[in-house]
Amino acid sequence: MTGPFAAFEGHEQVVYGSDPDSGLRCIIAIHSTRLGPALGGTRFMAYADEDEALADVLRLSRAMTYKAACAGLDLGGGKAVILGDPAQVRSEALLRAYGRMVASLGGRYITACDVGTTPDDMANVARETRWATGTDEAHGGSGDSGVPTARGVFLAMRAAAEHRWGSPSLEGRHVAVQGLGKVGRRLVGHLLEDGAKVSVADLDTAAVEEVGQRPGVEVVDAEDILLVDAEIVSPNALGGVLGAAAIAELRAEIVCGGANNQLVDAEDAARLHQRGILYAPDYVVNAGGLIHVSDELAPGGHRADRVERKLEQVPRTLAEIFARARDEDVPTEIAAERVAEARIARVGGLRRLWLP
Repeated sequence: MTGPFAAFEGHEQVVYGSDPDSGLRCIIAIHSTRLGPALGGTRFMAYADEDEALADVLRLSRAMTYKAACAGLDLGGGKAVILGDPAQVRSEALLRAYGRMVASLGGRYITACDVGTTPDDMANVARETRWATGTDEAHGGSGDSGVPTARGVFLAMRAAAEHRWGSPSLEGRHVAVQGLGKVGRRLVGHLLEDGAKVSVADLDTAAVEEVGQRPGVEVVDAEDILLVDAEIVSPNALGGVLGAAAIAELRAEIVCGGANNQLVDAEDAARLHQRGILYAPDYVVNAGGLIHVSDELAPGGHRADRVERKLEQVPRTLAEIFARARDEDVPTEIAAERVAEARIARVGGLRRLWLP
């Protein structure tokens, strides 16, 4: 494919939107609706330019397709970006204008929180469209998605431990946790309860002080955390932390964390595979947030017990991915894509294009 459509290859729909009065500039990318409407968060960032924003939304929306498929959800993959520094341009008018942009897609895209957006933002978006999830409980939403995301990361880590060592228990295992945000700090709690030794690091000194005082926790400099002599490293901060140089120095046997886009490029999955390091694909591991907000769409609205049951899909899918990677001698990232694509072909084969 050549010309302006080349960048969108594999995507069903890409929408540019603007509202001069409020200053809104946004891009909504729908990668696939084969399994259902595309659900994905809205990222609000000061991108260097529109090309950078477009590349980000295309990459993220594709990952959401695989995330939803691996989580066993009847949802497709989509993502949106709002261009601009949220600290400078965020306003009720802008968010409501964005809500009308989402509404114009008639339910083919459902939004939620992401980097730079909050439950309060989603409450303003939801004033203009019913296709918004992730508001706080006071506005009828499901509340903090960090709780199920951290729980899902923990279950994924146990699945990885069982595949590597024959037991899901993390008792006595050393885990290095990078990032102590709403996912990382809760993950530390789960790990300590399971008897693990934990090393932690974060640029937020207050978070480090809070978590670092817990028995069984060791504080490490942020630049050293992934190179700790631990059995498991868990990236839970920003993406792009596992490139060729970092992978060459890893001492861990397992990489399993909640951060998005942990690998710098596609070759990094092969590098981990060649070193014999078991990589749990991030979009499978961190599906708890998607499972959480998607449950708002169920009849009767969100239910915590139903979310907890759905989280059990995370370790089941990982077990399938690990087995496939072993049997086919391919990186786990490739095995995960094959598992997702098989479900899309099997379940979504007749739908092709979702219409509300």
